[in-house]
Amino acid sequence: MAKNKGIIVIGAGFSGISAATYLAKAGYQVTVIEKNSTPGGRARKFVEKGFTFDMGPSWYWMPDIFEKYFNTFNYKVSDLYDLERLDPSYKMHFGEGNDVVLPANMEDLLKLYDKIEPGSSKYLKKFLQEAKVKYDIGIGKFVYKPSHSIKEFLNWDILKASLKLNIFTNFASYTQKYFKSPIIHRLLEFPVIFLGGTAKNTPALYSLMNYADMVKGTWYPKGGMYKVVEAMIKVAEEQGVKFVYNSEVSKINIHNGTITSVVASEIEYATDFVIASGDYNYIEQNLLPKEYRKYSPEYWDKRVMSPSSLIFFMGFDTKIEELNHHTLLFDEDFTPHEASIYKKPSWPEKPAIYISCTSRTDPTVAPEGHENVMVLIPVAPGLEDTEEIREKLFKHIMFRLERYTGRELRNHLVYNRSYAHKDFQKDYFAYKGNAYGLANTLLQTAFLKPSMRNPKVSNLLYAGQLTVPGPGVPPALISGELAANEVINN
Repeated sequence: MAKNKGIIVIGAGFSGISAATYLAKAGYQVTVIEKNSTPGGRARKFVEKGFTFDMGPSWYWMPDIFEKYFNTFNYKVSDLYDLERLDPSYKMHFGEGNDVVLPANMEDLLKLYDKIEPGSSKYLKKFLQEAKVKYDIGIGKFVYKPSHSIKEFLNWDILKASLKLNIFTNFASYTQKYFKSPIIHRLLEFPVIFLGGTAKNTPALYSLMNYADMVKGTWYPKGGMYKVVEAMIKVAEEQGVKFVYNSEVSKINIHNGTITSVVASEIEYATDFVIASGDYNYIEQNLLPKEYRKYSPEYWDKRVMSPSSLIFFMGFDTKIEELNHHTLLFDEDFTPHEASIYKKPSWPEKPAIYISCTSRTDPTVAPEGHENVMVLIPVAPGLEDTEEIREKLFKHIMFRLERYTGRELRNHLVYNRSYAHKDFQKDYFAYKGNAYGLANTLLQTAFLKPSMRNPKVSNLLYAGQLTVPGPGVPPALISGELAANEVINN
């Protein structure tokens, strides 16, 4: 495609900004159209009563992916924001007197494992060695493939490498091969919750997440995750990307299988190519004429989705020393909660709870003497989302927080906002109100995910969490790069 042609990117989330920036660097004229008032997609922020809340991603893993991205545009991460490795990485609470604090230092981590399960440190070393292989192969040979068909993976080097990935072994049986302790199983398996499956239906390939966690580390950009968005916008605008906010795409005009224009907020934008980085399902099923859709509603309904989330953004007028930057409460049996997400979709009674308290690390995100607390419960997508349900779970969360801290906190709560399915649908058109995209099951991996390309529309590509390589911030950056490269190289 000639470089003087114009490209429209729908959505200013991570994948959309990434795609736009790569394309602009290659010489294309790029306009990003965003329905919300600020960029970032699920990674937006808001400020209330002196508290700065990241609305979405709160874990900064895989720092090498971010570094690679910014290096492309002649920046180092340190040029754009201050990054701090958290130590301890996070804390897990398994009941009264049973806290497990994960140190950043590997020697201390090995000692911790031996304390939990004597002799397990030698197995952790082997587990992480194999996880490193998965990480290196996954990132080096698989994740940067557009996955149009199985043919991309049919060469000897890739087939040989795939034998080391444990793709056909489930995560639960893989961890049980090395460790007996239920606590260690939970330590290793908790990232799987956010990959959209149980340890029993997620490939052991994803032990690469444990390598990312324990070896590459858990980090925090000072000021919050939105600092990453701000850095990306700065770089994008320097490359010449134009951003249009408060502009919702309402129609895509197609003639003879080619998109001719995009209509947003009653303005028609002529275009030669479209990168759709908003919700794939919404764009395809609502903005494309029916004859140009690749997938049916039935296809989408059969997709296994990652969880949605019920989130509470809380501000307290007291310090809460019992909380770490990241704290996970597994002080109730997780089995019923897991079943409520994946087997019999329903609201949980006694859920596992994730807490992000960024003010423990960063005093700029809360007034002095206050705490910025984000509480998240993973829940099944597609549930009926009512204020009564939110209020019931809010009361349960406060009970759990007070039980954990041993303190009365309700009278110290000075700000509270909830966010769940209805909000994900309203703000992002999220399919079934999902928060994390498609589940990373074996049958939804690589070329088995919804395709980046639509054979019925010649100048349309998808990017983001419902296509390759999958959900999460680093994969979203990569997804944008893949989409851009498809335009540049074809």
